[in-house]
This record gives sequence, structure tokens and C-alpha cells, in this order.
Amino acid sequence: MTDPTSVAVRKATRRLVPLMAVCYFVAYLDRTNLAVASLTMNAELGLSATAYGFGAGVLFLGYILLDAPSNLIMHRVGARRWMARIMIVWGVVAACGAATSGEVSFFVLRFLLGVAEAGFFPGMILYLTYWFPAARRATVTGLFMVAVPLSTAVGAPLGGLLLKLEGLAGLSGWRWLYLIEGAPAVVLGIALLWLLPDRPADAKWLTTDERTAIEDVLAKEQAETERNNPMPVRRALVHGRTVALGLVYFGIAFGLYGLGFWMPQIIKSSLLIKDNLTVTLLTAAPYAVGAVAMVFWGRACDRAGKSATYAMLPMVVGGLALIVSAFLTSTPWLGYAGLCACAIGVMAAFPAFWAMPAAFVAGAAAAAAIGVINSIGNLSGFLGPYWVGWMSSLFGSAKWGLVTIGLVMVAGGVLARSLGNPAPRPTTLTPDLPH
Repeated sequence: MTDPTSVAVRKATRRLVPLMAVCYFVAYLDRTNLAVASLTMNAELGLSATAYGFGAGVLFLGYILLDAPSNLIMHRVGARRWMARIMIVWGVVAACGAATSGEVSFFVLRFLLGVAEAGFFPGMILYLTYWFPAARRATVTGLFMVAVPLSTAVGAPLGGLLLKLEGLAGLSGWRWLYLIEGAPAVVLGIALLWLLPDRPADAKWLTTDERTAIEDVLAKEQAETERNNPMPVRRALVHGRTVALGLVYFGIAFGLYGLGFWMPQIIKSSLLIKDNLTVTLLTAAPYAVGAVAMVFWGRACDRAGKSATYAMLPMVVGGLALIVSAFLTSTPWLGYAGLCACAIGVMAAFPAFWAMPAAFVAGAAAAAAIGVINSIGNLSGFLGPYWVGWMSSLFGSAKWGLVTIGLVMVAGGVLARSLGNPAPRPTTLTPDLPH
């Protein structure tokens, strides 16, 4: 007889994870399309490397202020309405990026985009804990977060094509990029009101037995976590493990954003490529591989049950590869290979890392802790791009900025492993459950 819990997990994977991935694809695209826009925008607006780096990162100052409060609100009012609200507002703000006219408006609009998007990603990570048992969480996190590398793999060449709209209706190509890529968030936000059930009990596509089975498993896991680590919301906000996980995530995100916002410009200058579309295709390549690595590594992590180890390995390998690549200026294509290895390592680390918080907190405490972890980690979203920009202005190249990113990633990986792997949980799910 088929286990109703396994059937429910399969159905939820098919119904929810692709929808969540599409939403995150648009979110990440609207957050990072600046990297492509910068190929022409910076010269048109007269932005220095330092100003560009600050503007790229200032988004995260608005973002991190509201992560934890947003998660607590979502936990109370439900994901359907809260996620719809977030997407609609950020889509409008993202499209307004086309109105950027100089440094001040650039900084203000980037900050407002961060405020608008705040809570989306940690909310989605929390939402996964409402639906998927611990034994499947790294896998579904990898499937959901595959949107990150795909947004660059697809979005970078798409942005390169949109730049070719230069002069259409009197607008620069980068302005068209913002306008066109902001609209899908609004459409998806409205669609979530019908497509995103808050909890398994609200899913009409599950049978009564399936709803009961999956809720029983999740309730037992939550009770076990709360029994082993009884933690009120206030304590979860400042718990040592919350802070430590935030620092690990800082290391991952430092590589993600410090490299991501500068990669097209680094490729263009180091490989001496003039065509922007070619630059965006080379930018996309490692992220396409990273998408595959993310799914593969997430499944491997679930099979092994060693999330700390599986978070550490790609961080250390990717960080060391980036450090080496920074010194390969005489062989630029080998340097490009190092950039690719770092990008792939960052992608592979995500699923295992996000399986770690729910091992020690549950319920409202998990909502608070995940928000804080994401906020601490995304400080690097501000510091990473700004740091690389400042180092580039200081030394005339991104070399020492890249070395710093690599060192931070390695340190984050070592810290992740020091936190230890969670104790294995018994599961009744079918081992070979297709995802």
C-alpha cells in the first residue's frame, strides 16, 4: 500500500516547488539585473566603481532591516497573502529603476527595492518547513533555489539582448531592462493568491488521508525539535547558534553577491571582450552548471544526513579556487575557470546550509531565527559589492577584492563544519522517492 505521506510530499514537490522557484527566479533577477545594466548604465550616468558598488549593496540595508519581522508576520497571517503583497510591491519598485538619473536616485531606488523585497526569501525557506519533513528539506531547497543560478544563466543573456533595445522610444537599453523585468513579479504576485496554499490543510489537491499524514509527520518533528531545544522567539533571535549560522550564511552570500555583481565587468576587462552579449553568455555558463550542482548536492546531502559537512565542502573549494584565480592575470582564461569554480561552489552550498536551521528551532522560533540568519548573511550583500568596488578603485583591479571573498568563504565553511551535523531523524518516507 502506498504511504500517504510519501504521496503528499511528491504532490507538494510537483505543485509548490516549481511555483516557488519561478517566483524566486524573478526576485533574484530583479535584484541582480544591475550587473548587466552596469555594462552601459555606469558610463551613461557617470557612476564610479565605488558608487556602483555602494548602490549594488545598499539594497541589502533595506532588506535586512525587515527580514525577521516579515517572517513573524507571515507565520501569523499566512504565506499566500503575505508573499503576494511582497511580490507586487517589489515588481513596481524594480520597474521604477528605469527612472534612475544619477547617484542619489540610484541609491534611493536600490534601497527601496530592498525594503520591498524584504522577507521574501526567508519566508519561502520557512514555508518549506510547513510542507516538507526534515529528510527531504535539502532536496526541495535545492530545487527551489535552482532559481538563483538559472536567473543568471538565463537572465544575463536576456539582459544582454534587452540592452540592444538602446534608443527604442528614446530610452536607453538598460532602462528597458528594468521596465520589462519588473512586470513579471506583479503578475506572479497576483497569481499567488490562488496558487499558494498556506498549509497542507488548505491544499485541495491533497486527499484527507494525505493531508492528515503529512501534518502528523511535521507535527511530530516540530514537537521533537521543541522538546530537545525549547526556545521562545526572543531567545531564538539572539541565540548563539542563530548568530553562528548567520555568519556562515554571510560567507556564502559574500561570494554570491561580491562576485555576482562584478562578474560581467571582470570578464569584460580581463578577457578583453567588447560584445556585451558575449560577456553575458560567459557570465551565464558557471551558473548553468551551478544549477545542476545545486540539485545534485542537495539530494546527496539528504542521503548522507550531514548538512554541515555538505555546506562546508563547496564553500572551501569555491573560496580557494577564487583566491587562486585572482593571481592568474597572465592566463585570463584560467582565471575565468576559477571564477566559475567559485560560483558553482556557492550554488552547491545553499541547500545543505538551509537544512541546518530547522534542526534546532521550530514554529515561531524558526520564523524568527531564519529571519535573523538571513539578515546577518545579507549584510554581505551590502559589504561584498561595495568592498570589491572600493578595492578596485584603490588598486586598479578587483584582485584583492576577490582574494578577500575567497578567504571569507573558506572561514564560513570551517565555521559551518564546527557547528556539527544534526542527529539523524527516523523517517517513513520512501528512500527512492522521486522529486
